[in-house]
Amino acid sequence: MIIQSHILTKALDAALSTGADFADIFVEDTYSSNLTVLNSKPDQAIVGQLYGAGIRLFFGHEIVYVTTNDLSEHGLVKAALNAAQSRGQGAAKKSMPLMQVPFDSIHTFGEKPWEMDRDRKFRWLNSLDQHARDRNSAVTQVEAGINEKFQRVQIANSRGVMAYDERAYSRVRLETFVESMGMKESSADNVGHMGTSELYDTVDLEKFAHENVDRAMLLTKAAYAPAGEMPVVIDNSFGGVIFHEACGHGLETTSVAKGASVFCGKLGEKIANECVTAIDDGTLENGWGSLNMDDEGNKTKRTTLIENGVLKSYIVDEMGSQQTGYEKTGSGRRQSYKYAPASRMRNTFIAAGKDSFEDMIRDVDYGLYAKKMGGGSVNPGTGDYNFQVQEGYIVRNGRVEEAVKGACLIGRGIDTLGKITRVSNDLKLATGMCGSVSGSIPAAVGQPQILVSSLMVGGRAK
Repeated sequence: MIIQSHILTKALDAALSTGADFADIFVEDTYSSNLTVLNSKPDQAIVGQLYGAGIRLFFGHEIVYVTTNDLSEHGLVKAALNAAQSRGQGAAKKSMPLMQVPFDSIHTFGEKPWEMDRDRKFRWLNSLDQHARDRNSAVTQVEAGINEKFQRVQIANSRGVMAYDERAYSRVRLETFVESMGMKESSADNVGHMGTSELYDTVDLEKFAHENVDRAMLLTKAAYAPAGEMPVVIDNSFGGVIFHEACGHGLETTSVAKGASVFCGKLGEKIANECVTAIDDGTLENGWGSLNMDDEGNKTKRTTLIENGVLKSYIVDEMGSQQTGYEKTGSGRRQSYKYAPASRMRNTFIAAGKDSFEDMIRDVDYGLYAKKMGGGSVNPGTGDYNFQVQEGYIVRNGRVEEAVKGACLIGRGIDTLGKITRVSNDLKLATGMCGSVSGSIPAAVGQPQILVSSLMVGGRAK
């Protein structure tokens, strides 16, 4: 899929024909596959292809966006003219000559998803299913799946930028259900990376399945968590979902430019404890949220959001830069050509600190250890959040003791940042899908273990 430059130029000129200040074209050809095994049998094999283009125009701070599946010269020019005539009444402009912008990829891919034998993938999933069943006879149901996506994109804009990129994503998911002594519980997890068939050689299927089953079995024996304000140690890896949701979205210019974020106007101010440094990095090799370039044709980069507690940068896309004057961070992202891009996170995490996990636990007389976080909800404007704890333990007299279930963490992002008093040296990232105005995109979350000195815990125990 390559659209010739003279066709893209004609479409861009058509987009500028009624006085638009800026225009760009995003062309996409994406293969996707979703395979599922349910109760040891193949359940789904859904394969699809997405092919089309999105054309975006800026009239000041107003955006016009149209899409088309007709990628011929006639189809692109017609779509661009429709967009231009829907809003503009000014003098025509011309786009700058298109020049190919090279991006040296740091990512390596194996077999393409369509090149790998599908039966082999189902055998791999059946092995995962069997490892789960072998772990404990209490397992009643297993669902395992593989999601794969291979995306080719071409981007051109009226400033003369033309760029091409390929992205690949692979992720395996597992959910196990157990029943023991009349108690029914379940546990779900996933692992993935930016890449293709090499995922099948890197995942320890037995360990992945056993940990999932053990977590579900633990819940059948756990008592309900207590409620109240207490110190909370949040584990690494997916524990970073709280920063992502309660703070990260508030740092995107999607919110900041509208004045709809508690972080507006706070650049250079201390917003967190000095032990907190937070990064949004699009350059991690084969990182789940990494990119060579963003969906606006800008080179991705590593952005320090918070440094030693001080707010250093927002997450800025093209329109966000025009609205706020802040420098672009290579963060314009979208689910597909059906969405206009917006400022979005990539691999977002709290950086490693100097403390040890053991020292954190020893600091707690009575509190909660949130070993694995689950889902939740957040108000992006205020940062108020509520997140489930999928696996938790009581910490008593500096020791991790009995498991508890039904806990949730309730707080406000900017307040929680100020209450992080310790950050461990054990940084880990996890894969996730992030939803916002430009659709659902791969985004990694992460952190080392952190100690929050005081946090409201919701629970059912007295």
